Amino acid sequence: MIPTLAGRIQTRLFLLATVGLAWTIVVVPVLPKRGAPIGDVYAATILALFVVALFGAGWELLYHAIQQYRWEKDWPILYALAEAVPEGVVAFVVVDAIVPTGPSPITFFFHFVTTWVVVWLTAIGPLRMVLLRWRFRGGRIL
Repeated sequence: MIPTLAGRIQTRLFLLATVGLAWTIVVVPVLPKRGAPIGDVYAATILALFVVALFGAGWELLYHAIQQYRWEKDWPILYALAEAVPEGVVAFVVVDAIVPTGPSPITFFFHFVTTWVVVWLTAIGPLRMVLLRWRFRGGRIL
């Protein structure tokens, strides 16, 4: 069974709140900080996770509408990886507007891309092993 709209939103929020947050805590100390205090970098990167989670529901509605024109009503797996491009741009613009002393574009790019890849790899692999009934419930976590 392919994930339903509700399942994709729940999976996105669950993975960002668990895997994304854990990865952010681990990776922020090694990011280039542009002279900003580490607290500002943590605030900006966690804000980026929140922005992606918040706007993610809207993105999922858009993706769902586009998927209705596809025969399988689902994305090929690499399309899911390409979703990072528009989401990353929006997240950077929002974070840069809210936290001007936050990370540089290179720092943001490194954090966003690595977090996206870690979350994406978790979704296509270990998540299916940990939550055995996940795919039979249309991707819903709860």
